[in-house]
This record gives sequence, C-alpha cells and structure tokens, in this order.
Amino acid sequence: MAENMIIRVQSPEGMKKINSTKRETAAAFLKKVAKEFGFNSNGFSVYLNRNKTGEILSQNKTLSLLKIKHGDMLFLFPSSSSQSSENMDTAQPHSSSSSSSSSSSSSMSRSHSAPQFSEDDIDQYLSKQEGKIYRNRDAQLCRHGPMGKCVHCVPLEPFDEDYLNHLDPPVKHMSFHAYIRKLTGGADKGKFVALENISCKIKSGCEGHLPWPEGICTKCQPSAITLNRQKYRHVDNIMFENHTIADRFLDFWRKTGNQRMGYLYGRYTEHKDIPLGIRAEVAAIYEPPQIGTQNSLELIDDPRAAAVEEIAAKLGLRKVGWIFTDLLSEDTRIGTVRYTRNKDSYFLSSEECITAGHFQNQHANPCRLSPDGHFGSKFVTVVATGGPDNQVHFEGYQVSNQCMALVRDECLLPCRDAPELGYAKESSSEQYVPDVFYKDKDKFGNDITHLARPLPVEYLIIDITTTFPKDPVFTFSSMLRFPIENRDALGETQDFHSLATYLSQCSSSSSFLDIVSDFHLLIFLVTNDVMPLRDSIGLLLEAVKTSNEELAQTWKKSEQWATIEQLCSTVGGQQAGSLDYAMGGPSVPASSSVMWSCVHCTFMNQPGTEHCEMCSLPRS
Repeated sequence: MAENMIIRVQSPEGMKKINSTKRETAAAFLKKVAKEFGFNSNGFSVYLNRNKTGEILSQNKTLSLLKIKHGDMLFLFPSSSSQSSENMDTAQPHSSSSSSSSSSSSSMSRSHSAPQFSEDDIDQYLSKQEGKIYRNRDAQLCRHGPMGKCVHCVPLEPFDEDYLNHLDPPVKHMSFHAYIRKLTGGADKGKFVALENISCKIKSGCEGHLPWPEGICTKCQPSAITLNRQKYRHVDNIMFENHTIADRFLDFWRKTGNQRMGYLYGRYTEHKDIPLGIRAEVAAIYEPPQIGTQNSLELIDDPRAAAVEEIAAKLGLRKVGWIFTDLLSEDTRIGTVRYTRNKDSYFLSSEECITAGHFQNQHANPCRLSPDGHFGSKFVTVVATGGPDNQVHFEGYQVSNQCMALVRDECLLPCRDAPELGYAKESSSEQYVPDVFYKDKDKFGNDITHLARPLPVEYLIIDITTTFPKDPVFTFSSMLRFPIENRDALGETQDFHSLATYLSQCSSSSSFLDIVSDFHLLIFLVTNDVMPLRDSIGLLLEAVKTSNEELAQTWKKSEQWATIEQLCSTVGGQQAGSLDYAMGGPSVPASSSVMWSCVHCTFMNQPGTEHCEMCSLPRS
C-alpha cells in the first residue's frame, strides 16, 4: 500500500487526480492520463513544470526514477489546439510589447504549445540579477575575520521589509521582482507559484443550472473581494529626463487656465535605489485631442494615435503612463497655486482611479508566472498639482491589481458628491457583482469589515516617487520649440508656416540632427495632410534614436526633404536659399535639382530653369 500514490494533473480544462504506483512506467501512466482526459496517445504533452520544462516521455522508466512523488502536480498541454494551450499558460497580453518567444523544439507537438509572448526587456534583465543587498562588516558587532559572514553582515534578500523601512525615505512597497523572489525563494523554488488575475465575472460553461439571473452555483460564482494594501508595485520611480518636458506641458495651463492631459512616452530602466526596482523614464509628452475647462477634461478620438505609436516604437520609446493637471491659481503676482490634494481631501479621485485602471488594463504587464500571460501593469499616473509650499508638484501613482479587476469587469463607480469615495456596483439581472469589503478600525482599535458601498479610494492607490535628475538628459536634443500638437485653442498650429518659422530660427552652426530632433516635429512630418512622410522617415527616426549625424545628413539629401523645403519656402514667403542652415548650406542645389516656386504666381517650375513657365518672370 505504501507504493500507491496520487498524482495531480492540471490541464486547461481543470485538474484531475490519477491513481498510480511508484513502480508504474511513464508509458503506462501516460495512457491513464489520456484515458482520463479523453485524448489519443499523441494529442497532448505532460511536463513536470508549468513553464513546459521536464517533459515526461512515453518510456519504460518508472515514476520513482523520474522523481515523481505522491501529491506532485504535473501540467498537461494539448498539442492539437494551440488556443487551448494559450488559455492555460500563454494568453496573449494586450501590451504592444508582446511578441512570439517560442524556442526551438524537437517535436511538432512541443512547438505548437510553446509560449506566444515575451516579457519586457527590463523584466528579463532583472530576472537574471541576483538582487541581494550586500552589507559591509560591522566593526562593533562582527567578531569574525574579513572573509567571514555573520547575521550582522550577511547579504539580505531584496524583499527584506526591515531594510526597506529604514531607507531614507522609507519604502512602503517592495519592487515587483523582489515580490517574485519572495514567492519563489522557498524550498519548492516557486514550483506551485501562479500569479492569478482576479476575476469578478461568472465563470462560463457551468451546465448544472440556468444562466444568471435564473441560477448560480459555487463553481461559477466569483469570490468576494476584501481590499488590502498591495505589498508591491510594478514601477518604483518616475523620472522626467529634464524640466523642459514638464514646463512645455504646463504652458497650456499657464496661458489658458484650463486643465490639460497628455501621454508619457519613454522607457523602463533599472532603478538602483531600490532592490530590483524599475524606473519609468519620460522622454516626451504627447497631447491627444481633448476639451479642457478649469475643472474637467474630455478626451476625443485621436486619428493619429496609431502613427504616434509607430513613431515612438521606431525611436525606441513606448507609452509608459499619462499625466494631467489639477491646478488652481492662488496668487498670479507671485505664481502660487492652491494646495488641494492632501490627506484631508484626497490624492486621486474615484473617477481618476477608474481612468487609471482603464489605462492599466489596456497596457497589461507580460508575466511568465501568470496562467493568463499577463499580470498587473507598469502604466503610471502623474498629477501636476499644488504642493504644501503652494508650488507646482508632480505626484506619481498607480492603482492596485484589485482596482484593475474591478474596473475591467465594470464593478466600480464614482460618487458624484464625494470625489474621495467610490462605490461597488450592486448585482442586477444583467450583471452579477461579487461582494467587495474593506477593513477599518473602530475607536477601540478593533478591526471592522465594511461593505464597499461607499469605498475610500485610498485602498486602491499606490504612490510612486516622481523626480527630476540633477544632470538633465535629452533624448530629443533640439533647443528650439516646434509647436505642440492639438493646441489650436492657443493659436499654436502645426503647419508648414510653423515649420518654415521653426527652420528660419535655426542658426548656421546647428547640426541637421539637432534641428530635427524634436518629438512634436517628427509627429508633424509623419501626420501632416500635405506631404506625410510615414513611409520614408524610417532612416531619420533611426538617426535620432542613435544620435547619428551621418544618417541624418543622408536623409537630408532625399527628395522628400527637398520638397519639404520648397513647401516651407512657398508657404512661409521665403526663398529656398534662406533655409541654408546646418552643415554649411542647403541639402541639394536649389537651382539645378529641385523644383522651385515662383514668388510672383507660386507656380511650381521644373529644376534648371531661370524663368517661370507660367508668368515668364525671372526666378529672383
């Protein structure tokens, strides 16, 4: 009897227990699995690990030789349907950075069940780092030699809460990769770790009763949610590359008094001040079409959104968050603003939390430990608001994974008269909503559980430090200011007249790369209606990305840029020769190889002619 054992086998359809013995061969065991799950002998693969390593092949080795013990869990992946495999372990995340990462395999069945997503570069980098916190030898407490270690100087784990609490300032949330190390650091090395996404919806496929609202059971009913403070955060720091990025964004409020919103474009890098931390570096802000007033914002459909994403990707950037202003002027003479967001009011309103949760769900974080292929999000929220000193401060936040689930499944509503409170929706005939609770303390210090109707939104918020570097960094090196998109309310428009004015301000000593190294200028060149360069600007974007002046000069000699110069000369009332900026002159001799516009009748003439073909007047 001691040789009998039960093996658990998990599949996309659920888990089943298989009776076996230690002396049973792998081939016989796989036949039992096939019979139990209804597969043929070649329709599935069984692995020791969730990440499809340690495949159990049909052979005559016993289960004891394969180190399979009583109570172990094995993982079954069908090879006939790649879709069912993705539902189990590799669901495509909604992030634009996901891509196929399947490795080569020796059989067709294994290649069909390979993962179809890849983690972000920063996640792959941090997963390979040791992450230990090394400490120097304590002269008073350590009683050993220089090569020894004791409890006072042994390296700490990256999730050590006592170490994080004693940092200056203290860190309330460990990094996400430190949290993963905590989960995978036990004796089982994370063998049974699975980061499950919360679901507030009724599970489909339950056939034992009528569908909701006529029936529901414990198998398909979502579990109740008790809101807790999230112990980790996916991003540990937000850093703007320089003050110019933020100042240009705030200019709209300074000139109109209306609030403004924008998307943050940048990259994720390592944040070395926190063990295994991640920093979101902001290189540019794109302002989509919107309607702003002194106390509200309304976003409008953006026809250029796809083009902006394409430009950012070719520049090595991605959308890392969003920013909005909440500013009220207090004294215009000295430039102070009101301090409205604090512990006595709120830090993020419920409506802003719901919007942040919506954006985070759109930009899910690929994760290898999640059965869905994604877990949480690195998308951040930045608020430009008044601080305790009545100056403009930038505060960074994220909402918790619990808030993301409530927003995704449409279970959270804002309160009209109390911005600091949310409201968990009640069940109706159209939608079942699980109960949502939060814990508080009464006047005697006892824990009390409340139903989240209403709900204080501070249970959903994670704060993130927002900083500016001592030494500014410039991904876009242009010192001039090309008009920002969608600012027609200010009278700032992106057109060829603005481009001609911008180019005329460039000094002869400026390099061509510095002139075109402006995010808003590149967006205009790609999205303008007169001559969009979406298909021919790849070389210039590569030059800006790599700071390569030679590539920029090569693109400058193209016909597209020559046509742009001519359009600027025509619209701006300039001669082609007045654009002789950068690198000692124009890119192409205007008199011989470029079409020119007559200053008298604006007719476009063929190159090499000195008189207008339409009005016969001289070119000059």
